[in-house]
Amino acid sequence: MLPTVLVLIHLQPESQATVSAAFNVITALDPSALDDALTRHADEIRVVLTNGTVGIDASSIARLPKLELIGALGAGYENVDRDAARARGIVVVNGAGTNDDCVADHAFALLLGAVRQIPALDRACRDGVWRDDLPFQPNFSGKKLGVIGLGNIGKKVAKRALGFDIEIGYHNRRPNPDVAYTYFDSVLALAEWADYLVLATPGGAGTKHLINAETLAALGSHGYVVNVARGSVVDTAALADALERGVIAGAGLDVYEGEPAPPALLIESKRVVLTPHVGGRSPEAVAASVQLFVDNATRHFAGTPVLTPV
Repeated sequence: MLPTVLVLIHLQPESQATVSAAFNVITALDPSALDDALTRHADEIRVVLTNGTVGIDASSIARLPKLELIGALGAGYENVDRDAARARGIVVVNGAGTNDDCVADHAFALLLGAVRQIPALDRACRDGVWRDDLPFQPNFSGKKLGVIGLGNIGKKVAKRALGFDIEIGYHNRRPNPDVAYTYFDSVLALAEWADYLVLATPGGAGTKHLINAETLAALGSHGYVVNVARGSVVDTAALADALERGVIAGAGLDVYEGEPAPPALLIESKRVVLTPHVGGRSPEAVAASVQLFVDNATRHFAGTPVLTPV
């Protein structure tokens, strides 16, 4: 008999088919459906499939006495209550590595779009505005890129930047001895040095509003910031003010505070490029993450170590 999984996130038909081949699936995409599933199927559910944004809280975990495994698609797992899971011996896994290339690609799309003002130029062209009536945009290449969070995604962003003759600096909690890039021991120092900041750091309390008014002022009027990490890393109000006053030149955000509602303070700004948290979404990335979840579950129920524990 197949184990039962409670799915808390929307799955495309292909992903649904992959999961359904390995599990008996119960889907709950809103609080009412979740409460119903926890009430009616608590003694059946052995696995939960979620993501970092939706997560699963301690109260829901407490209502699932047979729960053994929680899987988060993608790299994020910040809203999974790992303390509650750990207290029960519940294994938590994620999709580490499955969407790294996709996120790094998207970070560059946002950065190029912001620096070269691609969305604004697209609109102007459609409105019949010729180039002589538009301001010049700066070169993209030959600048300095600061990466905040030089993990797998951050390294891929840095690798892509090298093709544009861009100098790389980074900030982590500690230096990485395996890279030759310049290490900065504070976000502020990195911002003062950089022309571009790309945020690829984990979310959570430790990085909340890591990018604030002081950091943006240090980045300066020719600087650009791109966030493909978590919305909480950037102080939205400070960013909106910095964009409006020209404290920085522009921004690209795939994530923002208050998701899924659009960031009201930013949507009228012509200096920011916005996308709705799609940086890690591609057919290839999602398929790989779903398959990794199934592989992790298969190993767990076979009594062998999972591939990507968190």
